[in-house]
Amino acid sequence: MGQYTKADLERIVTVQLENLNAMHDLLSIMKVQNELILNVNKKLKEEISEFKEKQFVYPTGRKTIRRNKIKR
Repeated sequence: MGQYTKADLERIVTVQLENLNAMHDLLSIMKVQNELILNVNKKLKEEISEFKEKQFVYPTGRKTIRRNKIKR
């Protein structure tokens, strides 16, 4: 380990502080994004539940419809 001057140590501390501030900003952004995702997921679950409640069951018959082939 070499010797550091006071200016070197001050620069290291300044860079570390900048990095910590940048990480704080990123964490704040991620928190907002996470809240948005949670809200969207909640709304999506509600919409899926509403869709399932309104969904109609259509009878599936085995009748096949035959179409006359047109000869050209």
